[in-house]
Amino acid sequence: MPQEAWSDKRERQYEHIKEGLRERGRSEDVSEEIAARTVNKERARGGESKTSSRTSTHDVSSGHRGGKRSHSGSKGRTKDQLYNEARQRGIKGRSTMTKDELARAVGR
Repeated sequence: MPQEAWSDKRERQYEHIKEGLRERGRSEDVSEEIAARTVNKERARGGESKTSSRTSTHDVSSGHRGGKRSHSGSKGRTKDQLYNEARQRGIKGRSTMTKDELARAVGR
């Protein structure tokens, strides 16, 4: 456990996140780092931490976000993410494109 100030609940949360990442093939070091960062962010959001950045307390919670910012994984970005990028790039015909067509248009 990286932090001695964590409650039993946060320790269980850390172990749960770490084990889930290990089951998905992440290395031990990466799993520990992601789990610790997640728990510390949740502590900041809950007011359990003495120091926290503004983004830690005002950002979307990690549980709600659940990979919405991810650009990788088994399926990659969502159709909405691809569509928004196509819109930003001014790609014509984007509203009728499938997810695969959008992915090709924006260039992975």
